[in-house]
Amino acid sequence: MDFSLTDDQRLLKDTIRQFMEAEVRPILRQYEKEEKFPAEQLRRLGELGCCGMTVPEEWGGGGADTLTYVLMLEEVARVCASTAVTLSVTNSVCAAPISRHGTTEQKNRVLRKLATGEWLGAFCLTEPQAGSDSAAIETRAEVSADGRCYRLTGTKSWVTNGGVASIYLVFAKTEPAAGARGVTAFLVTPDLPGFRVARFEDKMGLKMSKTAELRFDECEVPAANRLGAPGQGLKIALEALDGGRVGIAAQALGIAQGAFDAAVRYAKDRRAFGKKLGEFQAIQWMLADMQTEIEAARMLTYSAAWRQDEGKSRGLSPLAARVGPHASRAKLYASEMVNRVAYKAVQVHGSMGYSREMDVERMYRDARVITIYEGTSEIQRTVIARELLAGAREAVEATT
Repeated sequence: MDFSLTDDQRLLKDTIRQFMEAEVRPILRQYEKEEKFPAEQLRRLGELGCCGMTVPEEWGGGGADTLTYVLMLEEVARVCASTAVTLSVTNSVCAAPISRHGTTEQKNRVLRKLATGEWLGAFCLTEPQAGSDSAAIETRAEVSADGRCYRLTGTKSWVTNGGVASIYLVFAKTEPAAGARGVTAFLVTPDLPGFRVARFEDKMGLKMSKTAELRFDECEVPAANRLGAPGQGLKIALEALDGGRVGIAAQALGIAQGAFDAAVRYAKDRRAFGKKLGEFQAIQWMLADMQTEIEAARMLTYSAAWRQDEGKSRGLSPLAARVGPHASRAKLYASEMVNRVAYKAVQVHGSMGYSREMDVERMYRDARVITIYEGTSEIQRTVIARELLAGAREAVEATT
């Protein structure tokens, strides 16, 4: 593994950092206060190639590797986590599954618009009664008598980009009796009859990111919008999440780096008891721990990205390449790390860290959800342990 950045990757990092500092940071406080979606800023990030980074060039994407994608998300999240999660969902769990499983017609009709940023995407798996237990979804899809369409009925909750996306990747049961093997994936546009945004979530953090509950009332979805074969839906969903967790780890890295940078600046400027905060050992130790944890998480994340790219080079999906445990380790450690780092950043700022006037207060709230979405920390530990125990069994069987 060689994580030395190429000239193109360094240029990308510099370009995204300059854009975020010049175009997003100045509007952050007001937009967050108003819970305003940064549509114009996302449109311009799309023009910079941030909405379809890993989509092949033939479909309008950048054809970049996963590490380059991670670098982009880091730089975006360092300034604004809400913008980062919008990009992450569009790239990792919407465009990527369509790129892998879509028909030529679907790629021409949908993927091109996602890749260029003309459209944003959403991923609809979670339901009020089915979060970590994905196989428990109750949304149904019944095929019409003539086979030309499916009628979707049910509710999807905690949909990132809900209400602002132009394409929704929706998972529904076409064969309820088959359980996990009866789930099918569909591409749903919001103009279809029976589609409705029921409400928007009032969240603790990520105030500039839209999160909605969606209702489907016999929503008529053309059969041409089915993604993959019937019954392959849960496999497609889990494959997307395996790859997407690397992106969540990158978001955690960005938030943590932003909080750390703010804490260092404050420690250098703030004076107490006749000297700067950074001269006190207690503050020095906090900063040292923060930087060490960020670097540890960065190596786990870059390693998982590298492994995903190695699998791609051999034509393997994230599931086939067994990226899951590596992505889970990166997501687990980075998501727990960012909460510790954000906590310490607020602590370094003292009472000012509790003020909405300071960036670290927003970062503290934004960090909390990273341990929850796209698989809780507990689910990541389960994935990691399952792989470890399976490997132990294989080793025993090989010696007997």
